Amino acid sequence: MAAAEPIFTPKPGILSPRRLAEQAFSRAAGAPLLLGNQVRILKNAEANYPAWLAAIRQARRTIHFESYIIKDDRAGQSFAEAFIDKAREGVHVRVIYDWFGARGFSSRRFWRRLREAGVEVRCFNPPRFDSPLGWMSRDHRKTITVDGQVGFVGGLCVGEEWVGNPDRGIEPWRDTAVEVRGPAVADLEWCFAEMWKAAGGQPVPEQDLPPDGQDLPPAGDVPLRVVATQPNTGGIYRLEQLIAALARRTIWLTDAYFVATTPYLQALAAAAMDGVDVRLLVPRVSDVPLVRSISRAGYRPLLEAGVRIFEWNGSMLHAKTAVVDGRWARVGSSNLNLASWVGNWELDIIIEDSAFAERMERMYLDDLANSTEIVLARAQRVRPVEWRQHRRRPRLGRRLARGSAGRAASGVVAITNTIGAVITRRRTLGPAEARLMFSAGLMLLALSVVGWLWPLVLVVPMGLAGAWVAVALLLDAYKLWRQSRETFPAGANGTSEADDPEAEPKQESAPHSTSIPGQRESQLRTRQ
Repeated sequence: MAAAEPIFTPKPGILSPRRLAEQAFSRAAGAPLLLGNQVRILKNAEANYPAWLAAIRQARRTIHFESYIIKDDRAGQSFAEAFIDKAREGVHVRVIYDWFGARGFSSRRFWRRLREAGVEVRCFNPPRFDSPLGWMSRDHRKTITVDGQVGFVGGLCVGEEWVGNPDRGIEPWRDTAVEVRGPAVADLEWCFAEMWKAAGGQPVPEQDLPPDGQDLPPAGDVPLRVVATQPNTGGIYRLEQLIAALARRTIWLTDAYFVATTPYLQALAAAAMDGVDVRLLVPRVSDVPLVRSISRAGYRPLLEAGVRIFEWNGSMLHAKTAVVDGRWARVGSSNLNLASWVGNWELDIIIEDSAFAERMERMYLDDLANSTEIVLARAQRVRPVEWRQHRRRPRLGRRLARGSAGRAASGVVAITNTIGAVITRRRTLGPAEARLMFSAGLMLLALSVVGWLWPLVLVVPMGLAGAWVAVALLLDAYKLWRQSRETFPAGANGTSEADDPEAEPKQESAPHSTSIPGQRESQLRTRQ
């Protein structure tokens, strides 16, 4: 009989390896581990939309619905009808949609109809004169909570693309979400309340939120984290880096818009070279063709390190998931690119449960059965295995659908990195980057010709943009100055109250704060 493995007994004051790892995860993600939850995988709109609508129709108190895109089509109308019915019954229905995501997809009449029926609707981050580039940060979250009892988190928006059209031969988009019950739903409610306040107006009333500091009763035995990121926080990015460094057996990733940073690519390559089974599943046909080209430009270093890359053969692959070592899984809205990591408001569920991870692995293998593996051919070119059999692309409802500004920004970063490598010669470029370099060269040449022949075409827009930014900065400076004058009015002797040692201290809230009165500090502690 094999000898038992030695048990590590930590010295007093020293954390065990498991507790140390839990502490590292909590600090990297900025989210505590929540125990006692029940989680169910929902695959595609076929499983998600009926579950969402069923929960909405059973609502008795509140419905909080947040989505990057809500389209004014058959899918959107079905949800609009459900919202209106519940609002007329007296349920508090609150809906957040992103201005850029829904632009051109939802009419004013669509939102006016909801508001007139009693649905509270807020548009997140429309363009403002005093914030010229503020519109680039988007609310990319997709969450639903009903009565504080059930929540849904994933990658699906609301639109016919996710449903498909069998009569026209259009396949539904491939996507994944989860249904959550238990204490984690309270965190989802507070995340929605945070975004509701950030979208402008009065906060969610406290009676429509979980009591401060009070947990919901357990609904299962699944531990998870609710990772809600904001621009420039990078919680998911830090966690992804940490997981890639700690993985010992497998890292299986699914991503819709893969434009990873060099450090993350190096982390995946290092794991693969260390014997970890690293796999990446991405779409073969994308609604943002530029992102597809940029993604392929990054295949070569991964393939050479031993990472296996697969392209989905069906319609658009929109899922954002990961499963690692058969015990850790992620499902949510974050893509593996800079826009999601540091630019947008995102929300993901991190599940630390072997049974759930096993179900995720089975679903991943099912997806690989409908995918084509990418290999380095003898000529050192990146191309699909049996690529001639898959040359015909599946039909899409809109071949060139609009993607998010964040994904475009990630593409610009990748193009800039490639151009920088060409100029400085500080890294080796592969054949897969030839098309990207050719496109970038043509664009730069076209801009140079336009600037030489018609300089005003470039100078005037740049001048207007510079003036806009300058005026916005002056307005912000004036507002801050006014706030400081109101907070610390000058005394009779010409000094402010802050400089007067005998002045009474004043309690003032921070300007531009998006905190909610009575909001609990669950994200700042780990619940045991």
